[in-house]
Amino acid sequence: MKHFFLPVLLLFLLCGVLSGAEPQSFVITKSVSDNPTLSFSGIPAQKELDRELRSILAACGWFDIVPAKGQYELKATPAGNAVRLELTLGGAPAGTWKLPLAAAPRALAKQAVDAIIEKTFAALKIRRFCNSRIAFCAETRPGIRNVFLCDIDGGNVRQLTSFRNLCVEPAWFPTGKSVVYTKYNASGMDVLETRLSPLATRRLIGLKGINAGAAISPDGKHLAAILSPDHKVDLYTIELATGRRTRLTRGIAVEASPCWSPDGQKLVYVSDETGNPRLFICGRRGGNRTRLPSVGRDAVTPDWSYNGKIVYAAKVDGQYTVAVFDPATGENKRVVTAGGNWESPAWAADGRQVVCKRTTGGTSALYVIDTWTGRIRKLLSTDYNLFTPAWSPCAINHEK
Repeated sequence: MKHFFLPVLLLFLLCGVLSGAEPQSFVITKSVSDNPTLSFSGIPAQKELDRELRSILAACGWFDIVPAKGQYELKATPAGNAVRLELTLGGAPAGTWKLPLAAAPRALAKQAVDAIIEKTFAALKIRRFCNSRIAFCAETRPGIRNVFLCDIDGGNVRQLTSFRNLCVEPAWFPTGKSVVYTKYNASGMDVLETRLSPLATRRLIGLKGINAGAAISPDGKHLAAILSPDHKVDLYTIELATGRRTRLTRGIAVEASPCWSPDGQKLVYVSDETGNPRLFICGRRGGNRTRLPSVGRDAVTPDWSYNGKIVYAAKVDGQYTVAVFDPATGENKRVVTAGGNWESPAWAADGRQVVCKRTTGGTSALYVIDTWTGRIRKLLSTDYNLFTPAWSPCAINHEK
C-alpha cells in the first residue's frame, strides 16, 4: 500500500465515532510526495448534502479525490433521520460518523470533512479547518471596495461591509469573530473592526495621516500598523485596551504590511530603505532588526504561518510570484510558476495552503496554492476585481 505525503508522523485513528469511545490508533512513519487518495460513492437521495460534501472534500486540499478504489473509501448509508458515513483504509475501518439531516447540508459537509481530516491527520492537530473562512475585498464600482467573506471552496459568499468608499487590507482577529481593515474617507484613513455576529463596527485608529496595514497580535491585545502622526511613515504597535503607541522604526524609509510571529514576540514587515521593498524582522518593541533573504527583486506583503514559515510576493522577471521563507532552515523557495501576477498571499489555518490574488488579462481572481505540492486551484472569480485575501485563524486549534 502506498503511504502518504506529510513532513511529520501520521497518526491514523481507526473505528472512531464523533461521540463514541476512544478509538484505536497506529502510526505510519514513511513519507512520500502525494496526498492520500479518497473515493466517495455518494449519498443516495440527498443531492444537496452530496454536492456540498463533494465540494468541501475537493477544496480541503488534504486528499486527492478519485472516482473509485481510493486508498481511503468513504461510503454513506441512510440511518433514519440521519446519514451514516463510514471511512475505510485498505478495507479496514478508519472512522464512522452519523450526520443528522435536520442540520444545514453545508454545515454538515464541513463537520464531516473536518472529522475525517482530524482523525486521518491526527498528528498535525488540525481542528475545524473546513469551518475557516476567507476575507477579501471586491471593487464593486470604481472607487468602491468592500470586505466580503467566503468558505474554503469559494461558496457561501457574504458581504461584510457596505461603505461607499475604499476598504482595503482585511485581517482577522485571532478569535475569528471579527475582521480589521483600513477604510478611506473624505478626511483620511481609519482602521475599523467589524464583528461578524451580531454585526457591529467600531473605529480602532483614526489618527491624522496614514492608518494602514493593521494586524492583530496572536493574544488579541495589540495592533501593529503603519502610521504617520508626525508626517513620517513608520511601523507602530498599539495596545488596544489603552491606546498606548510604541514606535518601532524611524527614518526616511517607508514601511508597510506588518505581520506578527506565531508567538507574538516579533514582526515581519516591508521597508524600502535599500531602494527596493524588502522584508525585515524586528522585536515587538523594536530592536533586533534583521533583513531577510528573498527571491527576486522586490519582496512584499509577508504573512507568517502558525508553524513558523513566511510567505510573500516576490517580483521575478517583471511579474509577482509567491515564495516561502523558512527562518528555521534558511530555505527560500518559489511555490508557483504559472503565469500572471500573484499577489497578497496569506496562509491558510492548516499551515500548508495559501490564498492569493492572481491577475491575468486585466482581471483578478482568488487562487489557492498548495505550498507542499505546488498545485493551484481557483477559489473565486466574479464580475469584480478581487483583492487582498486573508484566511481566518479562528476555526483551528494547534495544541502544544
